[in-house]
Amino acid sequence: MSTSTLSRVQTRFPSAVAVAVGLAAGFAVAQGTGVRALGGVLFAAGGLAAGWLWYRRRGAAVAAALAAGYVAAFVLAHVLAIGVGWPAWLAVGSVTVLAAAVSWVVADRPTS
Repeated sequence: MSTSTLSRVQTRFPSAVAVAVGLAAGFAVAQGTGVRALGGVLFAAGGLAAGWLWYRRRGAAVAAALAAGYVAAFVLAHVLAIGVGWPAWLAVGSVTVLAAAVSWVVADRPTS
C-alpha cells in the first residue's frame, strides 16, 4: 500500500467510531472485568485515536474542543448514573451517541 493510500485510509476513518469505542467499550471492559483501569486504558486509547484524527482534519483548536467534549461525556455518564440514578448502560449509551454524533458533525462529515 502506498503512503498516499495509507494516508487516505487513516484520514477517512470516522473519528466518531473511535469516540464510541472509547466510551462504550471502555465501560464494557471495566464493567465486565471489574478492572476500572483496564476500561480507562481503552477510554484513553479511543480518545487519543480520535484526537489524532480531529487534529489532522480540523486543527488543534477543534481537536482540543472535541477532546474536552469527550472527557465531558465521560463525566456526564457518571453524573447521570450515580447522581441522577439512570441505569449505567443507559447513561453510557446516551453520552456515547451524543459524543459520537458531535464528532461526526464537526470532524467527519464531508465538506462540500
